[in-house]
Amino acid sequence: MRREVPVDSEHLRGRIVVITRPAGTAASLARHVRALGGVPLLLPGLALRGAANEAAARAGLQAALADELVVFTSPAAARHAAALTSLQTKAMVLAVGQGTANALRRFGIDAPLAPSRQDSEGLLAHAALQDLQGRQVALIGAPGGRGVLREQLAARGAQLREVHVYRRVPPRLDRRHIDALLRLPDSARVLLSSAEALQNLQQLLPAPAWARLRAATAVVSSERLAVAARAAGFVRIVLAGSALSADLLDAARRAR
Repeated sequence: MRREVPVDSEHLRGRIVVITRPAGTAASLARHVRALGGVPLLLPGLALRGAANEAAARAGLQAALADELVVFTSPAAARHAAALTSLQTKAMVLAVGQGTANALRRFGIDAPLAPSRQDSEGLLAHAALQDLQGRQVALIGAPGGRGVLREQLAARGAQLREVHVYRRVPPRLDRRHIDALLRLPDSARVLLSSAEALQNLQQLLPAPAWARLRAATAVVSSERLAVAARAAGFVRIVLAGSALSADLLDAARRAR
């Protein structure tokens, strides 16, 4: 079930919350931050683009929907796939996390399977993905990433089909982003749910702006991201339950 965003705004009142979600995808989270009394600052760590070859992606996706199991790797994968073709399928559909499952439901998938642990490792522990020898499995997502699902599904004997329905590219940051960061107080919270976004920001931001960002409290969606944030120079790190908005904001409220 989708969790509601918490209503206790005491610890976000007037506090700046930096949202690093991909460009064009942060509006809902920004509204939740405002509802809790916080001040959202949009700092995209990624930009999302459609597949480089849309016709090939559509054909690959239509073939994939006829496989036995179809795995969607992110909410963006669900959105971009639905823009290419109907997602109606007789396959067993699995989602990496509840956010992806929620997106699939909006596009007509009634009962996508999703793990309680909101990452690739959580999905790989699902009973449906244990015995894959000779089974047709489609992986719907974008190029790159950690490759954990790709490697493990193949290692378990799946006849794997990988379809890239979108691309992740570095964001375009301008003077407005830099100026806002240079004024960022230490009391700010930075919501992080992508190691790739964190890496992009570290590479793209001028040193003074990056230093101000690192002085804030990082709210991370996983232990893996906590390690990445610490390696990037963040000192104050708070672990959220998942990448869902409610969990990130719960953690942001807990931070001191």
